[in-house]
Amino acid sequence: MKNVKLSAWLALSLVVLFAGRSPKYEVGDTVVDFKLKNVDGKYVSLSDYKTSKGVIVIFDCNTCPYSKAYNERIQALNKNYASKGFPVVAINANDPELSPGDSFEEMVAVAKKKKYDFPYLVDETQQVAKAFGASNTPHVFVLQRDGKDFKVAYIGAIDNNTRDENAADKKYVEEAVDALLAGKPVPTAKTKAIGCGIKWRNV
Repeated sequence: MKNVKLSAWLALSLVVLFAGRSPKYEVGDTVVDFKLKNVDGKYVSLSDYKTSKGVIVIFDCNTCPYSKAYNERIQALNKNYASKGFPVVAINANDPELSPGDSFEEMVAVAKKKKYDFPYLVDETQQVAKAFGASNTPHVFVLQRDGKDFKVAYIGAIDNNTRDENAADKKYVEEAVDALLAGKPVPTAKTKAIGCGIKWRNV
């Protein structure tokens, strides 16, 4: 009888444990379509990328020093890979109440100043960031087309040197996309995202 009670207690504990966790994508998972407002006022969805081989989704922001350090590298990723079928889609999930510099108006201003040629979307409810399991800015998810869907092929950092692009000897996102374009396995499928923590809304 004691064993039965113990088993029941353990089962209930596991249910509570996993119920308390936010779902997040892992490598190989299929991504649910989302629809978010771009800085031009129009809405963008993953389903808009019908002819893309994949999408480089980057959770980013205006204010984080790490995001600023990677800004030119993010723009270069879109310049180098959009034409090859892997465009960049940047998403800002920071709560503007906690980080006023990440308001939609400030996003519009930054995108205009930096001359972004890729979508810069606002995740007002933060539900997309939570679904992805994004934790930092920048945090990258390279998606690969699988029929009508997109699956996660890489999660993590852009490269292994925040301060100096030229000193980075592991360019994880580039290596991942290059491998996918060549029909090869991604050499490093997951790394630790280095950056500022996403400013989550107080609920």
